[in-house]
Amino acid sequence: MTALPPTIPPIAETPLTALLQWRAQHQGSAIALRQKDHGIWKPVTWAGYLDAAETIAHGLAALDIGVGAHVAVLSENRKEWVFAQMGIGLARAVCVGTYPTSPADEVAHVLEHSQCVAVICEDQEQADKLLELKDQLASVRQVIVIDMKGMRTYDDPWLMSFDALMAEGARHRKTAPNMIRDNLAQQDIDDVALMVYTSGSTGKPKGAMLTWRNISVAAASAIDANHFTGSDSCVSYLPLCHVAEQLITVTTGIGAGIQVNFGESLRTIQSDLREIAPTTFLAVPRIWEKMHSTVRVKLEEAGGIRRWLFNRAYATCEPFCEVAHKDWSLGQRLKFLVSYWLVFRALQNQLGLRRARIMLSGAAPISPELLKFFRAIGLHVREAFGMTETAALGFMQDANHYISGTVGFPLAMVEAKVAADGELLMRGPMVFKGYYRDVAATADTLRDGWLYTGDLAEEIDGQFRIVGRKKEILITAGGKNLSPAEIENNLKVSPYIKEAIVCGDGKPYLTALIQIDYDNVANWAERKGLGFTNFRNLAESNEVRVLVDTEVAMANERVARVAGVKQFVLLAKELDHDDDEMTATQKIRRHNIHEKYADLIESLYQMAPQPADVNGSETSTART
Repeated sequence: MTALPPTIPPIAETPLTALLQWRAQHQGSAIALRQKDHGIWKPVTWAGYLDAAETIAHGLAALDIGVGAHVAVLSENRKEWVFAQMGIGLARAVCVGTYPTSPADEVAHVLEHSQCVAVICEDQEQADKLLELKDQLASVRQVIVIDMKGMRTYDDPWLMSFDALMAEGARHRKTAPNMIRDNLAQQDIDDVALMVYTSGSTGKPKGAMLTWRNISVAAASAIDANHFTGSDSCVSYLPLCHVAEQLITVTTGIGAGIQVNFGESLRTIQSDLREIAPTTFLAVPRIWEKMHSTVRVKLEEAGGIRRWLFNRAYATCEPFCEVAHKDWSLGQRLKFLVSYWLVFRALQNQLGLRRARIMLSGAAPISPELLKFFRAIGLHVREAFGMTETAALGFMQDANHYISGTVGFPLAMVEAKVAADGELLMRGPMVFKGYYRDVAATADTLRDGWLYTGDLAEEIDGQFRIVGRKKEILITAGGKNLSPAEIENNLKVSPYIKEAIVCGDGKPYLTALIQIDYDNVANWAERKGLGFTNFRNLAESNEVRVLVDTEVAMANERVARVAGVKQFVLLAKELDHDDDEMTATQKIRRHNIHEKYADLIESLYQMAPQPADVNGSETSTART
């Protein structure tokens, strides 16, 4: 009689550390991770994954770093990131993710506020950043560097190599062989596992404390909603210190046994996608916008029969792209099949998503027009909504009950409602423990068992539409409440607009600060034979102003007249994280931008908007 395969423990009730141990014991030879090194994909088995994590845990114990201690990871995505996170967990310490792109002052804030005793950083660049901050980091006792290239002459006992940590761990394992077993036995599912700092778009980042229960519930719900299995694969490229990537690479990765692939860098993501052809792909709206822009630009370059074929195929399939597959008529199935083999299949291959069965957009609102585009070409991207405070768990669009503009139904174990003032409230086992060292913010956010999200929402037939951040809603002089994010996303459907900041609170009409997409506009200018030398020179071109004016006018046609942008200005520089205009996750710091460009914004209201045309809509006027 054939023995039944072993059953994994209940995912929602088991810490990830124990789930990792289970996979190593029962699926030890299966590939868990792959990392690309000098063009070669090098695999790591589940047994190897656990072994590395256990060695790190012992190494931390040898440094007297254990139960309850905070250890930061400051690195781009790589296998050592997840080894470190699980190793920290096996030591019963708390992992604190830190953005490697953050300037020194933001890194200092996170490390000082979280009271980290050690930092595992990637390379010389990050080590130099930490050395610069050394006097401000009183709690940090040790910095562990993964890649020591270029650091041969460094002579500071504060620094040690990752290899040295592993060597310490190997020695400690011999003296304390039962440490991991004992730690797992004592580990409580309601212990804090991970500290994730919020984006800081409206103030200083806050440290959200996520427990093992929070992230295991997120994993179980994501697996249940998407039917993830060990045959699925993904590319890990969004920052691992963000809950969105944590949900895929770590929580669902371990929970479902998904094969995780680490490319050589974020710059190689497009080629990595084509090479791996993952079955699941999570992206923030900016990535989907970039893919859409790439397709639009390539079609403009191609011209002729290829552009005609695409336009014909798109026009054929767009009318039923938001209808559930199960409800397609025979005629619709035939139309899509012909379009797929003639046009869409090659396009999906080029994007690296032909095998993707689960495609999600999260972390920020996305334009319904953008989702419609991808659905029409056969890529059924679904919008999901979650928060740092809910371990990325919340809502997801249902492919069989799709309502455009919503984020879908609440996922398993999520309870949601809309308060009297329109604020979205959530509760369930995924809700975080609170903000570290911030009692007031915790009390304001967690009330009577409900998480007050700060987002305004509407419920439509059991599904939820996110209107916008409560603090960001504009009220025009005419008393109309508008969400700037929705209007900005509508503008960014254009391949030539990278960022847009809509203004108009208390004003008679809407205006916008617009940042061009340099790569796409430069490509357009070169095709037109226009000369330019840099970003500023290109943005100040009369021809570019006319181009963007046309794009804004097209965006205005898709919204109600009151939500149209009547005046805009092209920024002469790119918005930058180092200038405190963007967060590490590339969200705009609206308050900072409004203050910095206050005079420029006010000048837009000194110009009279263009008179209404014969159709009753107003056209926009561009300035630089």
